[in-house]
Amino acid sequence: MTHAASTFIDTAPVRDAARKLGQATDETRSAILRTFAAKLRAATAGVLAANADDVARGVADGLSAALIDRLTLTPDGLEGVCSAVEDVAALPDPLAEVLEERTLANGLQLTKVRVPFGVVCVVYEARPNVTADAAAIAIRTGNGAVLRGSRQAQASNSAIIDCVHAALSEHDIDPACIMDVDPADREGFRELIATEGSVDLVIPRGGEGLKKFLYEHARVPILAAAGGNCHVFVDKTAEREMARDIVLNAKTHRPGVCNSAETLLVHEARAHDLLPYLLAHLNNAGVEVVEGEEALATEFLDMKIAVTTVASVEEAIAHINKYGTGHSEAIVTGDGDSADKFVRGVDAAAVYVNASTRFTDGAIFGMGAEVGISTNKLHARGPIGLRELTTTKYIVYGDGQIR
Repeated sequence: MTHAASTFIDTAPVRDAARKLGQATDETRSAILRTFAAKLRAATAGVLAANADDVARGVADGLSAALIDRLTLTPDGLEGVCSAVEDVAALPDPLAEVLEERTLANGLQLTKVRVPFGVVCVVYEARPNVTADAAAIAIRTGNGAVLRGSRQAQASNSAIIDCVHAALSEHDIDPACIMDVDPADREGFRELIATEGSVDLVIPRGGEGLKKFLYEHARVPILAAAGGNCHVFVDKTAEREMARDIVLNAKTHRPGVCNSAETLLVHEARAHDLLPYLLAHLNNAGVEVVEGEEALATEFLDMKIAVTTVASVEEAIAHINKYGTGHSEAIVTGDGDSADKFVRGVDAAAVYVNASTRFTDGAIFGMGAEVGISTNKLHARGPIGLRELTTTKYIVYGDGQIR
């Protein structure tokens, strides 16, 4: 396992190792991931023991039940992580994709292809599965990675990184291409993101506070996978049981994740019949309704929800575009015109009609694992998978042309 020993985080070894990784064959990069998954399975007892230590510290530190859920690895959960790594290995080679190919009037043969970014830094909170996902996607795309998890998951992350490094070494790739940064070294991390050229891209996967910190201090490009103040709007034509099922799933399935609903909007025409029905079911599920203006702008990541009524689809759209974070938004409606207005008017990475916000996920979308859900508009929006961790290069062949 590699930790920064001082406040200076030297990413030069990561970049050097990443160059060799980027030149490795598709079969080699896929084989590394299959080996990583195998080593992670073989280390199940140790990884789960490390995770149990992290969870115990989290409980002692007073982390919420939802955050403890994000932190916890179960045997089935760890097997899911291994399967996700293998799924990434089985995906088509992202570096083999030819985006454009044509011959210019002067005879030059022009080809546009995908290539690695170089070195990607991923900053994330107490989610050890992200360590495996981010490392797998970086390796598959030929990128080096600087991983900065949280102190709450440090033991779990270290155990997973040990498996990554062992897999890389087994295939003669320098394990320095995946660097684990000590989360306690805040000054070193601040210097890293403030140094142009230290990394080619930083991806924050966390709340709006983390996103704000990076925008204030970073001098490297940012692809934000930040907070999810997601909404479910129940329109006046919504079917009662469908609305109930979608609202409950969006809020209670995993309340500590970024695609969980945080605000319920209900058309005022249904305030006297459907709203009390939904509130009763939320209450029975253990969800607390939080009132006030501040609640409307809050990502609770907990069994809490803000609730308000709106007079129209247009008002719902305006509310979401004011308070939302551009992540995932849903409408429950029986009216096609309302659905069309909603999907065209809402500014978000994913917009749902008659479905839960919980589906915004790289694996669910068929992209394999993900680094996070981008709420940016430049470069990538939505799940950050293999293609999103590549850039492009033009390759031009000639036979002596000059200009």
